[in-house]
Amino acid sequence: MSNARQLYAWIEEGEHDRQDFKETISSSKKIAKTIGSFANTRGGRILVGVRDNKAIRGIKVDEEQHMLEAAAGFFCKPAVTLQYERIEIGMKQVLVAHVPEVPQKPIYSLGDDEQWWAYIRVADKSLLASKTVLEVIRREQKGSNSLIEMGSKETGLLKYLGENERITLKQFCKLMNISPWRARKILVNLITAGVIRVHTTEKAEFYTLS
Repeated sequence: MSNARQLYAWIEEGEHDRQDFKETISSSKKIAKTIGSFANTRGGRILVGVRDNKAIRGIKVDEEQHMLEAAAGFFCKPAVTLQYERIEIGMKQVLVAHVPEVPQKPIYSLGDDEQWWAYIRVADKSLLASKTVLEVIRREQKGSNSLIEMGSKETGLLKYLGENERITLKQFCKLMNISPWRARKILVNLITAGVIRVHTTEKAEFYTLS
């Protein structure tokens, strides 16, 4: 069971790939995106009752936990089981929701467009997972090893990355004159084999040598 000292230590870390601050939970649907991103990546914790500037606001814990339960149970598919801690700081309470990295991925969250989307956690952001990332997640879940056939496309890609820092899916398609479907298949094979890495940002996704 964590105490006030542990809470202050967490707050000092700021928001990162395994931690998020929420002053309050205004929408179960919106927080489901954060829960799903943690579950799809390395797990994490949500500190409810903490402002972005690290100030402790204090909350009505039962109400906030109810919102989180709805998010994890109804707006995440499959549902995610959360663990909770209530920490008192003077007259205020903070709720810590621990989100596990789930064994069966991906977890999908219901978006405002009523579609189910998968998110991953990158730094302090929950970002939409691309088709390439989703296929990598599925491949890793199966535990299957990639048998790489080093054809001209694979060799050309590695040669390019040996001379350039990064490449995008669109650039790879243009470089090798292949369809996005075929390019994505090659990228997934090389990622799961540990030859290249995928980097997801808010603006773009790109690939580098491992």
